Amino acid sequence: MPFVKGIGVPELLIVMVIIMIIFGVGRLPEIGGYLGKGIREFRRVQTSDDPVTPVPAEPVEQKTEAPQETKA
Repeated sequence: MPFVKGIGVPELLIVMVIIMIIFGVGRLPEIGGYLGKGIREFRRVQTSDDPVTPVPAEPVEQKTEAPQETKA
C-alpha cells in the first residue's frame, strides 16, 4: 500500500490526540469495540463461501388518492 509508507509514530500520535479530543477518553473503548466488530464482520463476509443476500426492506405503502371529479 503506497499511501501507508509515510505514516510513522509521530503521525499516529497526532491522529490519536485528535480522536481523543473529538470523542473523549471515556468513549475510546466503546469506539474501539465497534471498530473491532466491524472489522470482524467484514472479514467474515469476505471469507464466507455463502453469497450474501440483502435483507429486503419493509415495503413502503404508497398513498394513492382517487382522482376527484370537479363539478363545473
